[in-house]
Amino acid sequence: MRRVPRIALAGAAAASFALVLSACGGTSTSSGSADSKGDKGLAIAYDVGGRGDQSFNDAAYEGLKKAKGEFGYETADIEPTDGETDADKEQRLVSLAKQGHNPVIGIGYAYAPAVKAAAEKYPDTTFGIVDDSTIEAENVADLVFSEQEASYLAGVAAAKATKTNTVGFVGGVDIPLIHKFGAGFAQGVKDTKPGVKVLSQYLTQTAEEGGFSSPDKGKTAAEGQIEKKADVVYAAAGLSGQGVIEAASANKVWAIGVDSDQYKQEALSKYKDAILTSATKDVAKAVYNLAKSVEDGKPETGIVRGDLKSGEVGLADSNPKFKSDTAIQEAVSAAKEKIIGGEIKVKSS
Repeated sequence: MRRVPRIALAGAAAASFALVLSACGGTSTSSGSADSKGDKGLAIAYDVGGRGDQSFNDAAYEGLKKAKGEFGYETADIEPTDGETDADKEQRLVSLAKQGHNPVIGIGYAYAPAVKAAAEKYPDTTFGIVDDSTIEAENVADLVFSEQEASYLAGVAAAKATKTNTVGFVGGVDIPLIHKFGAGFAQGVKDTKPGVKVLSQYLTQTAEEGGFSSPDKGKTAAEGQIEKKADVVYAAAGLSGQGVIEAASANKVWAIGVDSDQYKQEALSKYKDAILTSATKDVAKAVYNLAKSVEDGKPETGIVRGDLKSGEVGLADSNPKFKSDTAIQEAVSAAKEKIIGGEIKVKSS
């Protein structure tokens, strides 16, 4: 992971965190030099689904908790609102920067316009965005992952686990980011067992339609794939993935989780025996590392990528049945080695 130093950090502002919440609808014309004179530490603004999704957003929160505990500074984490615009997101980030939080991270690609605009207004604050690689600014870190690599390993595991030779993929929203998950998964399945059929479905065309926040949509999609004989279903759908896992448990087939190790999630504990594994990406580590880089006076900027080689994407082995399956373990281990070594090139679309 590369770190690129930038200009000196700003100092700390006097308004309370309560004003952060109330100011989310306000605007700022400050360049950042006058009213971000503080360092309250890390602040994150959640993606669709918010905290409690047992996946992407919760992973970011774990990184925030670690940073808060280690550095002892004030943190903030702000929930999204229904039907919000790019302007709403921008106001949220500007408010956090104005109150002296540093760094300020938007969790999810949808924050790209807001992060770009806020970073221009507050050049002495470090901003981060997870899952976007389009912002070119001296004070922005694009925290991105090679999700297709972890998904490939999930496909290997699915191909080894299936008894019906049919597996499923449920994507939350039909966008390039989620295509990476689907493409890697399908390639891993086909490379491992060419005769296996992969059923794919995207829940919605846009996030606003609830693709990442509707467990009922995920459940219905998974049930449809299970009716077509899928006995392993992989979800990359945020909160909607909980419905996929529920459907898998009810029908006694395997589910593969995403982003976090969902076998360990307390809210999913009654379904955990159905969670074969999870394709993980260490959002918590990325969030923490950005906070630490600011704390150390050497803020990360530019593209900061996590992949199999760095250990920031991978496949969880918390389920004892998965961990003890020699055939799956050997196949996954071999594939991982080939990806890291460059022998296998994983598709992203």
